[in-house]
Amino acid sequence: MKKAIILLLAVLVQVGLSLAVSAPKVQSAMAGGATVVVLDAGHGGVDGGVSGVTTGVKESEINLLVVQKLKDFFEGAGYKVVLTRTSSAGLYGALPTKGFKKRDLAERVRITNESGAVMFISVHMNKFSDGSRRGAQVFYKIADEDSDLLAECVQSALNDMEECVKKCQRLAGDYFVLNGAKCPAIIVEGGFLSNAEDEKLLLDGDYREKLAQAVFYGASKYLEKRYL
Repeated sequence: MKKAIILLLAVLVQVGLSLAVSAPKVQSAMAGGATVVVLDAGHGGVDGGVSGVTTGVKESEINLLVVQKLKDFFEGAGYKVVLTRTSSAGLYGALPTKGFKKRDLAERVRITNESGAVMFISVHMNKFSDGSRRGAQVFYKIADEDSDLLAECVQSALNDMEECVKKCQRLAGDYFVLNGAKCPAIIVEGGFLSNAEDEKLLLDGDYREKLAQAVFYGASKYLEKRYL
């Protein structure tokens, strides 16, 4: 796997450092197929996550929209993308019976570990009691150097966005999906739906594309640092 990724990254094309212009392109050079990335749109089904303070938009809806755009960036660069969730439905089975949340999370971990992915990126949106709290923040698997490096690269790209008004620091996170993933794993909290300004941005398709582009750019930089 490592040799294949090194070969893949050998054809990395830098097209500029500005996220507003473009992001690095990666062409797959693996004889056995493209490198796999798992993208996880958090929540779904009866679990809508947090809600927008102004519009009441469900976090699960925004998560999926960002993941779909992120998928386009990765696939355009030659990766094979596996989505844990492709619709508004959750992953807990036909009915949200007792223990549905644990089943939902366990299914995301199963999909990730059976995919042979080189990274797991879960997309969420945040909420805080103080409505002034803003910004995108990345959490990484505890005590895992690769996850920490991935989080560092993605957080840096998010902080460099033109729309960023609050530069956040990456944090270790004790979360089921991060702990269970066998590959480097992060959760990207794309903004605070409890903040009207962040909510407005996240409802804008152009901004969601920029957000996805920043995550992709950071992930590409991680691979460059890790394997070259």
